[in-house]
Amino acid sequence: MSFAAVGRVVAISRARELLETHRLTAPPVPVERIAKALGARVRYAPLDDALSGMAYIKDGVPIIGVNSLHHPNRQRFTIAHEIAHLVLHRDLITAEVHVDKAFVLNRDGNSATGTDALEIDANAFAAELLVPAEWLKRSIAVQADLDADDEVTALAKRFRVSTATLQNRLLSLTRDPS
Repeated sequence: MSFAAVGRVVAISRARELLETHRLTAPPVPVERIAKALGARVRYAPLDDALSGMAYIKDGVPIIGVNSLHHPNRQRFTIAHEIAHLVLHRDLITAEVHVDKAFVLNRDGNSATGTDALEIDANAFAAELLVPAEWLKRSIAVQADLDADDEVTALAKRFRVSTATLQNRLLSLTRDPS
């Protein structure tokens, strides 16, 4: 298993641990509540459109900054992504502000190239936290026809994620059914 694959497995495992710790069993995942339980303060502010969010530690307190101009589903992914940095990379963000540029289909420009392991891991964590594979599999079992756009849209609404995020999760299940 490659180093990158190990990082992704660890990220997914840590997201699943958070779901278990908070006894969550059905969507939507209350990401802001999880952030607060981790001691983080979530702050919303209008930011440049290319800036989704940031995470940093100030006076020992984790701060998650979120672009208030983005869609609420995008904000939820940003919070989950920044939680990942707190959980997986806290030592790195303690020393500096970690800024995340806007990402397309749950990736920023760096992670889309497959070159920034921290961003790839944070995106894998966020995707698993918001749309856990097991929950998605259960939901698919009761959905009539996931080929129909309205069924995908309904499922995305249930998880409170974008249809693009849900489609990515569905693709990831076909590539890696674990």
